[in-house]
Amino acid sequence: MSAAPTKPTVTEREARQVAEEARQQDWRKPSFAKELFLGRFRLDLIHPHPMPTDEATQRGEEFLAKLRDFIETKVDGALIEREARIPDEVIDGLKELGAFGMKIDTKYGGLGLTQVYYNKALTLAGSASPAIGVLLSAHQSIGVPQPLKLFGTPEQKEQFLPRCARTDISAFLLTEPDVGSDPARLATSAVPDGDEYVLDGVKLWTTNGVVADLLVVMARVPKSDGHKGGITAFVVETNSPGITVENRNAFMGLRGIENGVTRFHQVRVPAANRIGPEGAGLKIALTTLNTGRLSLPASCVAAGKWCLKIAREWSAAREQWGKPLAHHEAVGSKISFIAATTFALEAVTDLASQMADEDRNDIRIEGALAKLYASEMAWLMADELIQIRGGRGFETADSLRARGERGVPAEQVLRDLRINRIFEGSTEIMHLLIAREAVDAHLSVAGDLIDPDKSLQDKAKAGANAGVFYAKWLPKLVAGQGQLPYSYGEFKRGVDLSPHLRYVERTSRKLARSTFYGMSRWQGRMETKQGFLGRVVDIGAELFAMSAACVRAEHLRARGEHGREAYQLADAFCRQSRLRVEELFGRLWSNTDDLDRKVVKGVMAGTYEWLESGIVDPSDDGGVWIADATPGPSERENVHRPIR
Repeated sequence: MSAAPTKPTVTEREARQVAEEARQQDWRKPSFAKELFLGRFRLDLIHPHPMPTDEATQRGEEFLAKLRDFIETKVDGALIEREARIPDEVIDGLKELGAFGMKIDTKYGGLGLTQVYYNKALTLAGSASPAIGVLLSAHQSIGVPQPLKLFGTPEQKEQFLPRCARTDISAFLLTEPDVGSDPARLATSAVPDGDEYVLDGVKLWTTNGVVADLLVVMARVPKSDGHKGGITAFVVETNSPGITVENRNAFMGLRGIENGVTRFHQVRVPAANRIGPEGAGLKIALTTLNTGRLSLPASCVAAGKWCLKIAREWSAAREQWGKPLAHHEAVGSKISFIAATTFALEAVTDLASQMADEDRNDIRIEGALAKLYASEMAWLMADELIQIRGGRGFETADSLRARGERGVPAEQVLRDLRINRIFEGSTEIMHLLIAREAVDAHLSVAGDLIDPDKSLQDKAKAGANAGVFYAKWLPKLVAGQGQLPYSYGEFKRGVDLSPHLRYVERTSRKLARSTFYGMSRWQGRMETKQGFLGRVVDIGAELFAMSAACVRAEHLRARGEHGREAYQLADAFCRQSRLRVEELFGRLWSNTDDLDRKVVKGVMAGTYEWLESGIVDPSDDGGVWIADATPGPSERENVHRPIR
């Protein structure tokens, strides 16, 4: 058996190359969001709103009714928050209900729910306790079931999916103490030894890891004779010798989640447990997240609905200066924002989920936009609720309850939501990931022009290809349906949403032109202009949300489900969104990005260290910034506690 490799040392270029090789290279299906970034508003891809089948609807509604009854009678969210743990009997009850097999096919003992109803279930469960939503989604969205569904062999599915559907809990292990969004530096090794691999390393922030029975582990296989090597995915039994859960981590929010640190020391894993070929681990992870990320917007929808309910009830009960709080414009604008944004987030989530179910479109950008937009907007909604509640928003539910008032956990919701802007791709990483996909068409035809490693012959060929592409593409960005006054007339139903869709069409072309100008200006340095790219992506997210809101409003009207009110909410959201879009466009070219870089250099050089005087630092002096993750046997107690 060969020795385990040392921690990889990689350059920035090598790290980018690893990430590039992991992404899906081709586009075999249409993508609404991709077209939007290219200046082509393909409303036909999302309108009429796609619908689940009658069978899927019946199955989903029947399960939601059972889940609601269980949540209302068996789950005490305040207890979970107080004790920082989901009671074992609640988890057992969820298993019996089939909640751990919502996304697993019925032939493996699962419920076979669609993505739409899976997300509705997460919204419902997460409204009672976000920790339960995380438990269920980490198990099914990124844990063992989803990668096996997409990449597993028939034998692997037969072996593991029935367990995941009813008895076993799974977790996904990628992050390491010194490796976050840069997987090229991943150090956990999987050394081939006959018909097995031997795993060594440490994984951090393993959601569900403390209670998991099965793990999806990403580890680096060294290249050798007969082994391609590279980052590879494995299904690992948590009770295997050499696995130690060394710590159950605690956080500012989501106090009930079972998140830990897991050490592998000479852990033997059968080669039959490898998911896909060697070196395909990151591609498997990213593909899994295309739909896996949709579980996070579902939890944000739950938060938005709750924020709206509490804002409505509190603002009617609380009087200031002779009238209810809601009737003061400063408060009313906040309530309007919460209502309109909740409508839009549900529209985005349901639309992206139904598109995932139909599998007619490539939704890698839509799923990423949904995660990015929902996590940012939900945080703002919760923050506004705190402001509406005033001092009571800052006070804990237990404290409110102790002095005789309704125990409203507004501050808890704010804490619980904060992680959404970080995990499953931080906002900053999502900006870069989406931007890369958004400019894929440009890089496909002109990428070699800005690649310093390409020969003059390659650059000349790329120049010719780019000339042909832009000669056809650029003229199409000049005019479109958004300039015709009667376009999208089917969206005029009392409230007129057609101007908003015309705005989306015009603005998508403006966004495409702005992206092209940026590429022309910065060329190979474009990837370093993260402020510019982030604003481009944020504009695209707003346009996607506006489109989804309008399509949902018309869908509800056609079905006779609160159509008039849905049109009002869509109109309010689009008007608010358009203001944000115009501000983002202004900041594309007028910003402090260059000055900010200079200040950062000064900060890091110690130029402004004098500014830090006059305080004491409550942090521990003796602790290290990043824990040691040197492979070896564990010296700590195993806190793994399987729930049986």
